[in-house]
Amino acid sequence: MPPAFHQTPSPGRRKDEQLFLVLVLALAGVAGVGGWFAAGALGRHDDWHGFSPDQPRRLEDFSLTDSAGRTVTRADVRGKILAVSFLFTSCSLTCPEVTRRMAEIQKLTATNDDVRLLSLTVDPRSDPPPVLAKWAARFGADPNRWRLLTGDKARLHRLIGASFLATETNNPFNSMPGNFAGTERIAVVDRRGDVRAYFDGLRFETPVAVVAEMEKLRKEQP
Repeated sequence: MPPAFHQTPSPGRRKDEQLFLVLVLALAGVAGVGGWFAAGALGRHDDWHGFSPDQPRRLEDFSLTDSAGRTVTRADVRGKILAVSFLFTSCSLTCPEVTRRMAEIQKLTATNDDVRLLSLTVDPRSDPPPVLAKWAARFGADPNRWRLLTGDKARLHRLIGASFLATETNNPFNSMPGNFAGTERIAVVDRRGDVRAYFDGLRFETPVAVVAEMEKLRKEQP
């Protein structure tokens, strides 16, 4: 196996869905190696402790549509501690894994009324509410606590870029809608709307780490 496959990606430069597919296809000619590599890639991540945003980031005002066709705005989550993830439903490797972590966070915070979960699609043209509804059902999303959101592409991408994720236009492997980097992250947002930390949504330890971060925020003065 070429040594390059053992390089450790730096925080914020995670390999996206396209890179996973390219690498798996490159190994497809070797019996059994393709599946082994895909499984190994999903297990190779950054340290499970959270890391800070690349710059001060704050959840901007928004008006989007959830998987049930309801309008969701910034006011609906005001004063709540948020876990925010990113997805597109045609993604077959990283997005299901990140969504599983979100499902675990939902379970761990079931008794915390001050917590809400948001999942924003980066591909709204392919992810209208009925498509997101199937994804939500697949992972057991509580529609009152975990909102899967879509909307106008330009507005949604502007929200994601301003509030959460950097873009990378020079990465030849990035076919991510919007050219976003780090879509496997789960962001934790405090009651004031400030993004406080990111966690690797591909790590099994992340739900516990996210809940611990939320507990720290809960102890802060409002």
